Amino acid sequence: MPFFVYIALMKAQIKICGLTQPKDVEAALLYGADMLGFIVEAKSSRRLSVKKAAQLSRPAFGAAKRVAVTVNADEALLAKIRADMRPDFIQFHGDESPKTIRSIGGFTGLAAIKAITIRERADLSQIKDYAGCVDYILLDAKAPMGESQRGGHGVVFDWKLLKDFSCATPLILAGGLNPFNIHAAKRTGVNFFDVSSGVENTPGVKDHKKIQTFMKAAHE
Repeated sequence: MPFFVYIALMKAQIKICGLTQPKDVEAALLYGADMLGFIVEAKSSRRLSVKKAAQLSRPAFGAAKRVAVTVNADEALLAKIRADMRPDFIQFHGDESPKTIRSIGGFTGLAAIKAITIRERADLSQIKDYAGCVDYILLDAKAPMGESQRGGHGVVFDWKLLKDFSCATPLILAGGLNPFNIHAAKRTGVNFFDVSSGVENTPGVKDHKKIQTFMKAAHE
């Protein structure tokens, strides 16, 4: 079967990220999200403490994969996340090197997602450095100039950069996704999508109708 046909037949997977409220976790689960993302102790308008992330993520246990999103977290914080939240994945959204991720993976025993920010084709070259040490590579748009918050800006990178690009590590597409552009995003060949601001009313407050619409469009 040709690769592009195989991709088309696969059901898209969805990660709803930046969750901060119990009712939004319920909505994400109700509409069939595969992964739920919680931003833990990182600079963000959607920032949670470890305790809060553990509480919020608990209803998703066994229903969806739970992701602790971190930025340059030290081992003490990661150990606390592992013990208190017990996520399925750690997402590394900072400047973590492959060596650091391998070391962290050794003591947490958790699956890993590495976010790489993209603005031009050359940025994709970073992916090969992380091959073999993470379970997924998440492609996000670079933050606007002068902005120190990692991700969650609603910015889209040029998806044409992915034309003829292949990768042995599964990819997750992020950055500016919403119910209106998800069909175009699916034409990149990526079949796993991470959405946050595109299904919100305000940062950290999800719009349940937008979640439903996004999920429906992603699965058409």
